[in-house]
Amino acid sequence: MLDHLFLDAIAAVRAALEGALLERHAAEEHLQADVLLGDLTWETSYSLPGEGLLPRVRVDVTLDWSTWSQTAYRSWVIGEPADEPPELMIELAVRLGRLRSQPDLSTVLAVLPETGPLIGSEALERSAPAVEVLHDSNLEVIEAAIEVSYEGIYTAGEDVLTEPKLLTEHFAPLGGWLASALVRLTDLPLDFLPPEEEDSELR
Repeated sequence: MLDHLFLDAIAAVRAALEGALLERHAAEEHLQADVLLGDLTWETSYSLPGEGLLPRVRVDVTLDWSTWSQTAYRSWVIGEPADEPPELMIELAVRLGRLRSQPDLSTVLAVLPETGPLIGSEALERSAPAVEVLHDSNLEVIEAAIEVSYEGIYTAGEDVLTEPKLLTEHFAPLGGWLASALVRLTDLPLDFLPPEEEDSELR
């Protein structure tokens, strides 16, 4: 059975991103359960409007709801004490793709701050960038992509457990922050592949 708090968090993320006029890619949305551990994972992707199915920049959002967090939440629901409050693991993977060549990483990181949006009382932290490069048979670069992730933990305190609607308020900064980051990346003077070559995007 899915916990209401997890579903409320998913709804809060959707409201934040769609409130910022970002476009959801429904085909990239998944809800998965680890059959061995019981952990739940929700994944979705958003981009700027008008970018199409293979956008130049996008963000992949992941929420992880661990088994122990589920147990802590259910203990609270039935009135039993829990050692720690439930937590949500959050990851925002900002992806810059469809590049003809690998750009200077410092140029990309210059428009992506070291800390991400403040979700509740904690800001997400930027991780090291990952670079993907696709070569042809002559080892010439034909496409590149860069991904920069922001990760953090959202702790559901007593106020949120009592009033889950606070999740909408706590996740609200996510939409504007991501929309601004995607716009800054799109505005970089980089050499993108044209739309007709989208089918070669690295994944």
